Amino acid sequence: MSKYLVIVESPAKAETIKKFLGKNYQVLASNGHVRDLPKSQLGIDIDNDYEPKYITIRGKGDLLAKLRKEAKKAEKVYLATDPDREGEAISWHLLEALKLDPAKASRITFNEITKTAVKQSIKEARNIDMNLVDSQQVRRMLDRMVGYKISPVLWEKVKRGLSAGRVQSVALRLICDREKEINSFIPKEYWLLDASFNVKNEKKPLIAHYYGTNGEKVAIENEAQVDSIINDTLNKEFVVSDVKVSERVKKSPLPFTTSTLQQEASKNLNFSTQKTMRIAQQLYEGVAIKGHGTVGLITYLRTDSTRISEQAHEACVQYISDNYGEEYVAKTVKKASGSGKIQDAHEAIRPTYVVFSPSQIKEQLSRDQFRLYQLIWKRFVASRMESAVYETTGIKLDGNGHRFTAASSKLVFAGYLSVYQTEEKEESDSISAMIEKGMKLSVSDVKKEQHFTQPPAHYTEASLVKTLEELGIGRPSTYAPTITTIIARRYVAKEKKNLFVTEIGEVVNEIMLTAFSTIVDVSFTANLEGLLDCVEEGVVNWKTVVRNFYPDLATAVANAEEKLEKIKIEDEVTDVLCENCGRNMVVKYGPHGKFLACPGFPECRNTKPYYEKTGIVCPDCGDEIVIKKTQKGRRYYGCMNNPECGFMSWAKPAGKLCPKCGKMMIEKGNKIVCMDAACGYKE
Repeated sequence: MSKYLVIVESPAKAETIKKFLGKNYQVLASNGHVRDLPKSQLGIDIDNDYEPKYITIRGKGDLLAKLRKEAKKAEKVYLATDPDREGEAISWHLLEALKLDPAKASRITFNEITKTAVKQSIKEARNIDMNLVDSQQVRRMLDRMVGYKISPVLWEKVKRGLSAGRVQSVALRLICDREKEINSFIPKEYWLLDASFNVKNEKKPLIAHYYGTNGEKVAIENEAQVDSIINDTLNKEFVVSDVKVSERVKKSPLPFTTSTLQQEASKNLNFSTQKTMRIAQQLYEGVAIKGHGTVGLITYLRTDSTRISEQAHEACVQYISDNYGEEYVAKTVKKASGSGKIQDAHEAIRPTYVVFSPSQIKEQLSRDQFRLYQLIWKRFVASRMESAVYETTGIKLDGNGHRFTAASSKLVFAGYLSVYQTEEKEESDSISAMIEKGMKLSVSDVKKEQHFTQPPAHYTEASLVKTLEELGIGRPSTYAPTITTIIARRYVAKEKKNLFVTEIGEVVNEIMLTAFSTIVDVSFTANLEGLLDCVEEGVVNWKTVVRNFYPDLATAVANAEEKLEKIKIEDEVTDVLCENCGRNMVVKYGPHGKFLACPGFPECRNTKPYYEKTGIVCPDCGDEIVIKKTQKGRRYYGCMNNPECGFMSWAKPAGKLCPKCGKMMIEKGNKIVCMDAACGYKE
């Protein structure tokens, strides 16, 4: 019989850990939280000094009974939930729900699921940190208060199904504010001017950009100004007044935090924040690696620290030295700029074993797991490597009161770029070594280009995460669920990575600004995060935070119920006619997404599926190809005329027919190929 019981959060993690511990240990999973505030009510006793009322989560009764039974048999129970505030709170809830004797229950944490880390954590077992628990508890209560008190106001004044949230409402405000900036932006005209200079004994002319007059930088604002400069410079002689050759260093990046991982995965892999976290969780909990069993491939994925353990640093340095050479090892390691907000309890996100290179374990990973692991592995290795070094050349050409400049850069030492290069190459056409100070060159040609200043870019998931982090709103664990919620509530629509506010999003934001300005105030929300950190540090009592927060919220809710007017959101009308009564059907939203409904409800109850049109003609019957979903939610492309026409494709149709066999071409990566694999035609 097992002497010790270890309780983790997920079955996948339990499987991995079980392999590290001997037969004296039994490892079971709680499947996340086991207790929570009730869904049917606020769950906080306002009259009894804000005492939370926790209940067992529905469906967890049998699991708790099993855990209780096993805990009674065990000599010692180790609570091994995630190493953060939420994990600490889950351990405390387990302690309470299982009625464990604190003397025989201990808390263990590990930043990586490796044999060494797990065994070491048992040696360093401790009591539950109630400051961490209280910090998570007060966050949950504040979120519950905002959600359960403000949401009914939105239901009454706008429509049912809407919600407000302490962090989500601020995120929505940021997107709305950006939309207003874009809409009110007035473009300004400006011109760029490039001149071609003939260089003796050189085939290629030197291309230089207009800088200004008499050594001062000048912006060209209209065509008359640019034409005047062309008149002053074309076919005129210029003198090379300065040639400067120097060295530019591009420093290696820091290893990933949750925020930077989400941003880079979005930019380079086109992953949503939610997808990034889901796949990172799989890599953290363990993947079966041939010859090694189940291995946790990365360290804990919710962190805002860039710290790396000494052991991991030394292993990485050794790997770089062995595989790239001693000269590639960084002499000093770059550190993040100081911030009081950083939770330094655990490390940055890194591979647990740097020797498991992505190519070595590629066959054991899914495509998305491999791509994310490769990004994490490369970033970590790069963070321990020397900077890249460029040789830069800059020249100034002066003549007739005007100045042109040219610059070039050449990579002379790749450093970390030999491992991690996610941006465009920075090298440019080199400037001829023949050009020397004092040389005289003439302008043989000029090229002018009109431009207009651009408005701020729409937020993407990545840039919104970056902004939330910079403003101190939310924490690593909240970014992905916050964005997922505002998209799911249809406050925000996502198109080609960009986030656009919807009509309903604008209405909700306007109500929040009018009636609950404090809740959506960026500084207030950031200060509240600071207070939660103070609770974690034991400096502030958690009830003090709630006592100061709730009365103002209750007053604002009462005022909103009395003073706010009702707002009606019109349904989107389509050109699809109802077969029963002839009205134009409207778009409605259900648990499984959009559907078409007759606006004559309840007299006419006709509904039909909503299909997103592609504008591509079906090659089999000439009707339109639309985007459909299987019962399990997988997207595919099918004919609108189904079931009469059976055309379908998992890949996106390219809108053209194969010149070889006449079947539809489909998109595959950066190519289009015939959907008939036997044909094999591709472009």
